[in-house]
Amino acid sequence: MRAMTYELGKGTGPLAGVRVVEIAGIGPGPHACTLLADLGADVVRVDRPGGGTMAGAGDLLTRGRPSVALDLKRPEAIETVLRLVETADVLVEGMRPGTTERLGLGPEDCWARNPALVYGRMTGWGQSGPLAASAGHDMNYISVAGALFGLGQDPGRPHFPANLLGDFGGGSTYLVIGVLAALLEARVSGKGQVVDAAIVDGTAHLGLMNATFAAGGMPDDRRAAGLLDGGSPYYDVYETADGRHVSVAPLEPKFYAEFERVLGVELPPRDVPEQADALRAAIAARFAERPMTEWVADFEGTDACVAGVITLSEAAAHPHNAERGVFVERDGITQAAPAPRFSRTEATLSTGPVAPGANTREALAAWGIDDVDALLDDGVAVQG
Repeated sequence: MRAMTYELGKGTGPLAGVRVVEIAGIGPGPHACTLLADLGADVVRVDRPGGGTMAGAGDLLTRGRPSVALDLKRPEAIETVLRLVETADVLVEGMRPGTTERLGLGPEDCWARNPALVYGRMTGWGQSGPLAASAGHDMNYISVAGALFGLGQDPGRPHFPANLLGDFGGGSTYLVIGVLAALLEARVSGKGQVVDAAIVDGTAHLGLMNATFAAGGMPDDRRAAGLLDGGSPYYDVYETADGRHVSVAPLEPKFYAEFERVLGVELPPRDVPEQADALRAAIAARFAERPMTEWVADFEGTDACVAGVITLSEAAAHPHNAERGVFVERDGITQAAPAPRFSRTEATLSTGPVAPGANTREALAAWGIDDVDALLDDGVAVQG
């Protein structure tokens, strides 16, 4: 990781000119700020000296923005953050409820300097409720949201999708949505507000379709029993002759007809519940006859809704992803390009991750802090 030359106002996406102060955390908060930076916002990340749990690891969730290291146990450091807030549009923090208030960086402290500031708070449980002050991680939050129970096709136990569903699906995504909505409102009212983004809230919201299924009588207390969780033989994953897998999802009848045609075998009736086991066995036996690459060659580009299950490294080289530029290489690291895409204000990947405090001097100066040398000499700020 190396320091970068930092200059305000270089973002190319639709958020160019939006200024964000990020109080460094882990997981969904940094992911949200990466998204904001990818979309053109000027984000300054306030790290503690020495960094956090992933310091020095080239953490891609810190890309696109400079890092300044401030000792937030020092009142001079708190004052420096408040001075950053004076010219910011957004502050993002992911500490336990009440922590920033105790530091002197709570919403009221910030609004005293900048009444229009949007104050984004990222937690697992939210700012209120019996569990608000408790520790937790992704799988705990999606458990209480009712999402983990039904995940996976193993009837005996649930399986969790790493931390994609909670931290990033129900967490950072909803924080960004909330911050942007509040930012639009602040441009009209001139007043900021708190965005209380909780992973348990967002994950529950992601489950609206499952709630619809449950209300219609589809069981929510069993795994692999519904349309989209592996209960249907034509929405599942099948092993191929080489031990790889294909994903099969021809839900609509016209797509299913194409699937059966390309598969090249007559299958048992698909909409007869008593034939479900026989249908699954027939599909499994057919895919077991040939390796994944051969099946992909047959199905790719058809409407049969079949795709090979590939690794992350393979995904970067997939012809579709390569043509669209879904992945890019920066500093020798293959990573996802900014998303979504815009027709006029194109978002571009600016810089890779830097070491905590790598940009303390230049970033603080660019944000209008005029006594950086004194802060560094006193140990309030640290140059990485």
